Amino acid sequence: MATDLTISLIGMPGSGKSTVGAALAEHLGLKLVDSDGLIETQEQQTLQQIMDGRGNTTFRAIEEQVLTEMPIYPSIISTGGSVVYSEKIMERLSSASAVVYLRATFDTIEYRVSLAPQRGIASENNQTLRDLYAERVPLYERYGEIVVDCDEDSPEEIAASIASQLT
Repeated sequence: MATDLTISLIGMPGSGKSTVGAALAEHLGLKLVDSDGLIETQEQQTLQQIMDGRGNTTFRAIEEQVLTEMPIYPSIISTGGSVVYSEKIMERLSSASAVVYLRATFDTIEYRVSLAPQRGIASENNQTLRDLYAERVPLYERYGEIVVDCDEDSPEEIAASIASQLT
């Protein structure tokens, strides 16, 4: 089922953006674009290396540059959790795509993040995961055109739900 939709997935690390994104891309016959992967390719470093070596402010500047300059075409865009800090990024994604907020409870996010302790999470040095959750959720709610809960359902079920709301 090919479509000319562009869908941007936003949400906390661990909400399922990459996993649901892959399932949604397959479901709709679209390519998955992983914005974190684009950053790592451009910078030739992992997200964590960028944050550890150059700091969160530099990481966010790189993220903004990559997401405002990347070509947008019919695809599923899996964004990094911190994109909502940039109005410039979010204005671009909102005008060029349907923005879907993958919502999960803090307990779900905490558990999933604990499964990948090496994952790079953009934060200031003293911020806890709970601090980030409290800071970011209002931004996700502000920008999410569609909100999908993703604590219980499988990635395929979530993808089917998103597809049914957009096609």
